[in-house]
Amino acid sequence: MKIHIKNGRLVDPANGIDAKKDICIASGKIAGIYEPGGAPAESGTAKVIDASGLIIAPGLVDLSARLREPGYEYRATLESEMQAAMQGGVTSLICPPDTDPVLDEPGLVEMLKHRAKSLNQAHVYPLGALTVGLKGQALTEMAELTEAGCIGFSQADQPILDTNVLLRAMQYAKTFGYSIWLRPQDAHLGHDGIAHSGPIAARLGLSGIPVIAETVALHTIFELMRVTGARVHLCRMSSAAGLELVRAAKQEGLPVTCDVGAHHIHLTEMDIGYFDSNARMLPPLRGQRDRDAIRQCLLDGTIDAICSDHTPVDDEEKLLPFGEATPGATGLELLLSLALKWAEECIAPAAQPMSRAIAKITTDAAKIGALDCGQLRLGSVADICLFDPAARWTVEAGALASQGKHTPFLGYEMLGQVKATIVAGHVVFMR
Repeated sequence: MKIHIKNGRLVDPANGIDAKKDICIASGKIAGIYEPGGAPAESGTAKVIDASGLIIAPGLVDLSARLREPGYEYRATLESEMQAAMQGGVTSLICPPDTDPVLDEPGLVEMLKHRAKSLNQAHVYPLGALTVGLKGQALTEMAELTEAGCIGFSQADQPILDTNVLLRAMQYAKTFGYSIWLRPQDAHLGHDGIAHSGPIAARLGLSGIPVIAETVALHTIFELMRVTGARVHLCRMSSAAGLELVRAAKQEGLPVTCDVGAHHIHLTEMDIGYFDSNARMLPPLRGQRDRDAIRQCLLDGTIDAICSDHTPVDDEEKLLPFGEATPGATGLELLLSLALKWAEECIAPAAQPMSRAIAKITTDAAKIGALDCGQLRLGSVADICLFDPAARWTVEAGALASQGKHTPFLGYEMLGQVKATIVAGHVVFMR
């Protein structure tokens, strides 16, 4: 089906475009980008979308979205979370391997990709388990998992106790050009922690997860990178001290990238309030100094991308006392708005805040996963997010498509609303 998008403002950071453009789509790809009114006349079979007042952006790329299949269908299903992605303008999803069973065998990866493809919605890119069962002992068959469709290897939130295992994993990954995705978290420091170590946790009587749990793990990772030369992506950085180490590692020339969860750009330990279990996350919400450092590191490039850290949790596991509640929050439908909120609050109008916000959730994220998406050029797959940058909406549980309705932003007013999502030339969502 041919689609003609007219009168919109095309913002494509990868190609340096921020201007009024018309776009023609044919056979699932970008067939033409024209000045307004300059596109050739289409036949009556073409679908015309009037994008007046809307931004035409590449489909969003999310570096961490738990779709909960296989094994956790009581928390969410592939259908519900893919619909949430469509409503959030997310067209490419990278999934951690902590499903049940764990994504440590090629057959499981192929099954997930087949299920996702059959829904004909967002593109799903699984991360394979780095070790069998995520137990931190035996390495998985990375070559076979790569052939099955894995784009990298991760331990999700499970640290590796034996540093020798991580060393061997990095050596193997370097030899065959694989990337390793790690959340820096020491296996012992803060192992039983619930909230960020500090006065708030102490006042509330909550056991703490100290910043050194992140920094000690980073020192180990960087030493192993120096020895092996392996490429590592650090998932969901949370502290100012940790980001200083990342900045130094990048200046040294180590092949490291990192992301941050969208919630951590705006919230701090203060948002726990009176034991609000919606604000229980991994890593925990940290202090204001850490939050401010995250915002600055997004500006200077120390942090490469923003992810939703989408982790749907059902009522049975969330509506509990803070210390007993399962960590996690829904995020797919909030990713765009939270990125725009950061740009609006932190970037001067002359510094192209719209383009920089979109870059962090499209082209910059796609580069980390080595994915051919996150941009709109002639001949590229037509994955597109159309959104109204001036629209304001309130986060309400009943309006979220995700089966997980829990987020610390319930009741907040958000800026920027997705009006349509196009995946491979097909309109999969329109408001």
